[in-house]
Amino acid sequence: MIKKEYPFSDLTGKIIGCAMEVHNILGNGFQEVIYQRALAIEMAHQGLRFSREHEMDIHYKGERIGGRRVDFFVEDRIMVEIKAVIQLEDVHLAQAINYLEAYGLDIGLLINFGSKSLQFKRVMKPTQNHSSSNNHSNQSSRH
Repeated sequence: MIKKEYPFSDLTGKIIGCAMEVHNILGNGFQEVIYQRALAIEMAHQGLRFSREHEMDIHYKGERIGGRRVDFFVEDRIMVEIKAVIQLEDVHLAQAINYLEAYGLDIGLLINFGSKSLQFKRVMKPTQNHSSSNNHSNQSSRH
């Protein structure tokens, strides 16, 4: 379900739709890299611009302290992290939120292909007025 109140809801909805298609065809049980490759094919078929294994710098007080590869960076706006685990855990969500903060992005998607039903969370950068527990939308798709 696309909720218009989410930033970039049309774009995140399209990415989630691509992930649903991949999960419907492949199911669960493969390694993360298999889903990453399939999702790249599906997003290309849907006309989405993206980079895969996108290297992004992490800064601390203006100084580069390292780098991290994001699974996908879509339309220069949305970070997409893929997992292939039985169940998403709080640590996965915390990691995704940390990446948003480190990269200076406002929104991302955490997608898990490892469960029987596709799991996805829209992740938003925490604001001063909200705790991180309020900065995600927990959803799953049943098929």
